[in-house]
Amino acid sequence: MSTPVIGVLGASGAVGQAAVHALRALGHTGLRLGGRTPSALCAVAREEPGSHDETVWADADAPQGLRAFTEGCHTVLNCAGPTYRLRATVASAALAAGAHCVDVAGDDPAAEDLSKDGDPARDGRTVVLSAGALPGLSSLLPRWLAGQGLDTVSALTAHCGGLETCTPTVARDLMLSLTSGGADGAAYGEALAAVRDGRRAPRALRTAEDTEHAAFPGRVALQPYLSGESERLAHALGLDRLDWYNVHPGPAVRALLGRLPASLAAGEDPAALADRLLLAADLDLAGRTPYYVMDFLLSGTASGRPATAGLTLRTASSYRLTATVGALAVDAVLRGAVPPGVHFACDVLDPDAVVRHLRSHGIAGLRLTGTAADAAPVEEGVL
Repeated sequence: MSTPVIGVLGASGAVGQAAVHALRALGHTGLRLGGRTPSALCAVAREEPGSHDETVWADADAPQGLRAFTEGCHTVLNCAGPTYRLRATVASAALAAGAHCVDVAGDDPAAEDLSKDGDPARDGRTVVLSAGALPGLSSLLPRWLAGQGLDTVSALTAHCGGLETCTPTVARDLMLSLTSGGADGAAYGEALAAVRDGRRAPRALRTAEDTEHAAFPGRVALQPYLSGESERLAHALGLDRLDWYNVHPGPAVRALLGRLPASLAAGEDPAALADRLLLAADLDLAGRTPYYVMDFLLSGTASGRPATAGLTLRTASSYRLTATVGALAVDAVLRGAVPPGVHFACDVLDPDAVVRHLRSHGIAGLRLTGTAADAAPVEEGVL
């Protein structure tokens, strides 16, 4: 019996390379590596000659090449972007070839496009979207935390961000997210909004331009931001309150992001602004060690009394986190653990299984507080 073919699109990018490594760590070999630069794909394939990976030129903007790449695949893992321009392009091509698809991003725009084309479940096909760090792990970890010693949960405060290189894809997606990326053609999220009494509350929070947070070294800026994923998380957990902050430790990136809406409104070229973002990220990172942090604090009750459960995840690379979640989603699809249809990863992946994998493979450091520390004691750095 032949081994199902897993196609990794964007295999030579920051997320794609890490996804190839993560899939190999899960025991998957004979991968089909797709991308626009053959030499870079060959370099990825040569990293582990015994894996017998093949390389195929593929461009998400070239229908013929995308069709040739997806043909014969069992599951396609999309690590290419920009997400909010491609939308469901890769997933639709995979379905047309009779394959399942996992997208490390995709989000609401891809889900909406796929719903217009008919339900993949009719053909027994599965699409898993938002299978990355944020979105993805950003909802999986709070769901896991809710089961660590708390009887009920009512409020969540989250702080996510870090100091890393910025890829061209991330920079372009950030520009696009200001006007797309959310449901019904809206922006990806709403700045300053939060959840109050279970509902979106505009302008409920304020930005802190120069402050401190215990989970982050040095001075940082805190930008309140409510995305569609966060609202779905609040609904899934039955939260009355949710405060979500994007954390920006680098002053050059902070300054550019602060001017970004006005710059775009004034007609500045988004591509040029994306290039400036790449330079700003490099400037902030100069002489410093890259890191990425996800910090969550849930409030609720335990044994009838007020209680909290906290989790702080720290890693050297959010790209590796994204790749890991994507690879785990592919593995779940291959095992038949995800039903046919279109899903967000946070709704179909097992949070316990994801956390166990992160622990056993040393993907990140984890610190637990409150009832979580009592329910699942783990030394800092073990995860």
